[in-house]
Amino acid sequence: MATISSTGLGSGINVEAVVTQLMSVEKRPLNLLQQANSTLNTRLSAVGKLTSYTSEMRDAANALSSVLLWKQTAATSSDSAAVGVSSAGGAVAGSYAIGVQQLASTQTVASQRFAASDTVVGTGTLKIELGSWTGEPTPTGFSAKSEVTVTIGEEDNTLEKIRDKINAAGAGVTATIVTDSQGARLALRSASTGAESAFRVTATETADDGSTTTGLSTLGFSAVGASAMTRTQTAADAVATINGIQVTSASNKLENVAEGLTLTLNKTTTSAVEVKVNADDEAVTKAVDTFVKAFNQLASYIAEQTKYDADTKKGGTLQGDRTTVSLQSQLRNVINEGSSASSVYGRLSDVGISMGANGQLSVDSTKLKNALTSQREELRKVFAEDADTTAGSGFMDRFRDLGNAVLGSEGLLTTRTSGIQSQIKQNEKSQDAFEVRLALAEARLRRQYQALDTSMTTLSGLSSYVTQQLAALNKSSS
Repeated sequence: MATISSTGLGSGINVEAVVTQLMSVEKRPLNLLQQANSTLNTRLSAVGKLTSYTSEMRDAANALSSVLLWKQTAATSSDSAAVGVSSAGGAVAGSYAIGVQQLASTQTVASQRFAASDTVVGTGTLKIELGSWTGEPTPTGFSAKSEVTVTIGEEDNTLEKIRDKINAAGAGVTATIVTDSQGARLALRSASTGAESAFRVTATETADDGSTTTGLSTLGFSAVGASAMTRTQTAADAVATINGIQVTSASNKLENVAEGLTLTLNKTTTSAVEVKVNADDEAVTKAVDTFVKAFNQLASYIAEQTKYDADTKKGGTLQGDRTTVSLQSQLRNVINEGSSASSVYGRLSDVGISMGANGQLSVDSTKLKNALTSQREELRKVFAEDADTTAGSGFMDRFRDLGNAVLGSEGLLTTRTSGIQSQIKQNEKSQDAFEVRLALAEARLRRQYQALDTSMTTLSGLSSYVTQQLAALNKSSS
């Protein structure tokens, strides 16, 4: 009889390979879902960038339509080494003649020389009073407004420790030690400038020896009569004239002496320093450049994302995206529609801002400068006027409104982003559900093929047994 054989069946079945190949077919719909999810995430990222660039354009337009920008002023000084100047938004345009007769100063006093900074001085108390001397330059009295008493004990009676105690007391003076080849001296200086930042020091020794040249008494000071310490600088107010009007200040920084104007007095003058406050045209020019850069960045991104590459036969991520195309159209409409906000300028190109064939804006600096210097208010209107109608509004006001509209809670970009996010979530849910089905299918296939393998193994064994019996029978018959 012929032998029975089953090549490739029985225990020889590669169940793993068979199941893997079958599952690869089953997984094709999941692969398509994963590819779609990747495309959606790429699109979401592209819309996110589009949103960011639109926000930057909107913010730049808002800056150009801001009241603060058009009220901003710039101040200049003919001699900044003598008089520095800065202006705030409320500064009124004008010119000022500034004369500086006296700078504000601090009071400074110095002690006698000691052998070294660790020399023992003595114990007791130092009463430091802040106030002002009357009768300068030869004082006849002192009017105190505050006082602090510093106690000097045995543990802190050296010159350097007395310095540290004074500095820690918060008395309105600072103490330092100046050392040279002849020894160390304690110097006290007002913490603030001004005539009312002068000070007096009353030294009281634990055991008074009656001498001001020994012990803690060496650190006493008074501008009236004899004093142990020497005054090296007088506390004084700054004295200046602004357009012939005398002003005084405890500080060398004169704030709001003219509305919104801050002057910094650096040195005395022999002739008037000219300070001028003008509208800040440079700030407007920078704001225009910032807007043009932001607009071009947005326009360039839209062009890149919506283009079609004929060589690769592939389109940009946002090609055909209605939201993106609509935004591009609205941006161009803002520029193409004339404005009646100004009686002089009706289009952006009239003030030097024009769009090229590539959709990019460029600035004619000469035109813009001429508008700033000759028709500043009309320029402001064509940029920033906020009217009830689009036609009557300035261009930057329109761009700001467009940005607010598309970025708002119901705006084009917001709803587009939400839509894509919803698609991604739905796709992920579909993937999860399909993966469950695949797991069940794989388990079913494994059970079927394992059962088949078991059956084939049993049949293979039976076949071997029958073959053996037939062979034995044939042998005995012969």
